[in-house]
Amino acid sequence: MSSPARRSAAPPTSAPPSPGSPADDLGFDLPPPAVLTRTRGLALGVGLVVVLGAAFAAAYLPRRSARAALEQGARAAEGAAPRVGVVAPQPVSSDRALVLPGSIQPLAETVVYPRVSGYVRRWTADIGDKVEEGQILAEIDTPELDQELAQARAQLVQASAGLVQAEANRDLSRSSVKRYEQLVPAGVAPQEELEQRQGQAHVAEASVTVARAAITAQQANVQRILDQKKFAKVAAPFAGTVTSRTTERGALVTAGNGTPLFTIAATDPVRVFVGVPQDVAPSVRVDAPAKVTVREFAGQPFQGTIARTAGALDPATRTMNTEVRVPNPDGRLLAGMYAEVALTLPTPHRVLEIPATALYNDAKGLRVAVIDPGSRIRFAPIVVERDTGATIQVSTGLDGSERVVKLASAELTEGMAVEILPEGPPPPPPGGPNR
Repeated sequence: MSSPARRSAAPPTSAPPSPGSPADDLGFDLPPPAVLTRTRGLALGVGLVVVLGAAFAAAYLPRRSARAALEQGARAAEGAAPRVGVVAPQPVSSDRALVLPGSIQPLAETVVYPRVSGYVRRWTADIGDKVEEGQILAEIDTPELDQELAQARAQLVQASAGLVQAEANRDLSRSSVKRYEQLVPAGVAPQEELEQRQGQAHVAEASVTVARAAITAQQANVQRILDQKKFAKVAAPFAGTVTSRTTERGALVTAGNGTPLFTIAATDPVRVFVGVPQDVAPSVRVDAPAKVTVREFAGQPFQGTIARTAGALDPATRTMNTEVRVPNPDGRLLAGMYAEVALTLPTPHRVLEIPATALYNDAKGLRVAVIDPGSRIRFAPIVVERDTGATIQVSTGLDGSERVVKLASAELTEGMAVEILPEGPPPPPPGGPNR
């Protein structure tokens, strides 16, 4: 009884899988596999060939067309004339700015020497003083000159007395001649006596003339000493500044240039001398403006004008000495200062401007390619006045009517026929279009 009960209590077990069912059954039936037939395979192969052919045509044919067009263009270019762009030389302002070194000098400068000998009584001006023309700078005691004046006046008195004596002798001789002129016809006096009296009268007349001349000479001597006496007061020859004083009270000075007393300089305006180079020397004009700068007054230029030129070049430096005058009412510019003078002078010849890309620089020198009336290349030698980087300024070699090749190329040769490119639209402004 116990065994059957145990068997009934055990859980039921599933039935073992049948030999024909798979172990990974999905629970549904899969469709049967497709079978590639011969017709379907042939259609698939044809479609693949069509796709590959289309891809090949899309990639190869444009390249082949482009290559053929390029080869055709190259063959056409080999037989055609080169195409070049041209530009006309443009005249430019030939003004040239120069900055030349110079030295500031006074308008007038002189050393004052004594005109008379003597002792300095006093001086009234010292260095740095502003003086006017004719102002007394010093006074000199002249004792020797005073004695000469007294002697000259005494000699004048003596000469005056000699004239009176000569006139008296002349009058006496004239009276004697008149008496003998009456006695000789009467036979009282011989003819020889009359002639003797007449000769004495002529001598007396000459003595009067000599006496008068002596008076004139003595008067001139007195006047000379008086005029010389005026130089005992040393006066300024012109208005200016006393730059040196080399005398003291009581100093003995002698007439001449051995004892300098003062140095006076006029510094309004001042003069600045510069050497202008030969290439622009013919363009220097009187009254042209000039700007003077000195290191001590940085950023404060002084306006001046060209006052005069030497009119000739210095054979040593090949420059022309030029004077620039600068007003100096406040005296800031001192004589002897180093200065720089800025001048803007026109070049005496015409200057034309062309692009720098047009320049040929080889063993044959500086040249540009010019298109002649027959559209052929002609090389013109030029002289460059100035190189500004983007352009060059030509002084000789062009007259402004040429057509210059804008871009120099080694392929261009003398006499080669070329085709001129048409001018394109003007380039946009450097700042771009306005927004």
